[in-house]
Amino acid sequence: MTFGTQDKDAIIKRLRRIEGQVKGIQKMVDEDKYCSDILIQIAAVRSALNSVGGIILENHMKECLKKYLDGAAGDQVLDDLVTTMIKYTKQN
Repeated sequence: MTFGTQDKDAIIKRLRRIEGQVKGIQKMVDEDKYCSDILIQIAAVRSALNSVGGIILENHMKECLKKYLDGAAGDQVLDDLVTTMIKYTKQN
């Protein structure tokens, strides 16, 4: 999969911000911060990851569908897309 330069830069920027948030959570745990505060930060990281994942999924869907509609790919592309969407949206 390929991203435009702006999209890739935005995704990398978001992932670095998430990385900083995770390091902050690690520090909070190390410093025995209040559990409620830690859980709020974990929820924020989850939300940020879902946002980035949504951007990547959207790009992937557009790319796959374009290939399928252009006739450059067969039904396997749609099957792979559905599988990816199921895995991405699956809740643990």
